[in-house]
Amino acid sequence: MELVLTEGQLDALRNLGRKSGGDVTAFVNISDCQHLTELGFASRSRQGWDITTGGSAYLARLDAGGWRNDPLVRDPDER
Repeated sequence: MELVLTEGQLDALRNLGRKSGGDVTAFVNISDCQHLTELGFASRSRQGWDITTGGSAYLARLDAGGWRNDPLVRDPDER
């Protein structure tokens, strides 16, 4: 399956990454976070939205230059 994060989704994911690091962050777009949840990059909690280990790994590879925000091919069995 190919997927590309929109700028809004990527911004939301980066925002959630900063939040997990303890930073105070702005509100995120619910629709963007719902899509990230479907991809396994975010989850919903009582405190709002949280980044998952998959989302953190995606950002780490993206920031390290291992991935571009181009079509990302994922194994359909990968969660």
